[in-house]
Amino acid sequence: EMQLVESGGGLVQAGGSLRLACGASGLTFEDYAIGWFRQAPGKEREGVSCITRDGDTMYADSVKGRFTISKYDAKFVVYLQMNSLKPEDTGIYYCAALRGEVAPDGPLPLSYQYHNWGQGIQVTVSS
Repeated sequence: EMQLVESGGGLVQAGGSLRLACGASGLTFEDYAIGWFRQAPGKEREGVSCITRDGDTMYADSVKGRFTISKYDAKFVVYLQMNSLKPEDTGIYYCAALRGEVAPDGPLPLSYQYHNWGQGIQVTVSS
C-alpha cells in the first residue's frame, strides 16, 4: 500500500525558513511525479510545486524564487525548502503522488490528477 508522510512543518516568523519532507513508501518512486499543495483556512487547496519523474521542477507564481523542490530517490523523499516565508504561506501542506509524465513547461498538475495523498502538515507563518 502506498503511503506518503509529510514532516517538517511548524511555526516560523515572517522571513524565516522551513523545510518540508515527503517520505514515500509502497511505490516505485521513479514512476511518479510528486507535488506539494497547501490549503489555507476558508480557501481552496492550491498547487505549490511539483517535481517530475525526471527531476524537472515547477512552481506556482506565488512561491517562485522562494521555494525549492528537490528529491532524493535513494531515500524516497521529496523536500520543499521554503525561504522568505510570508504570513500568506500559512496553511496545511500536503504532498501527493502522480503516476506518469508531467510536462515541465506546462501548468502545475491539478489536485484531481494525483492518485495518492499524505495526511497534511501545518505551516504557520507569524507576522
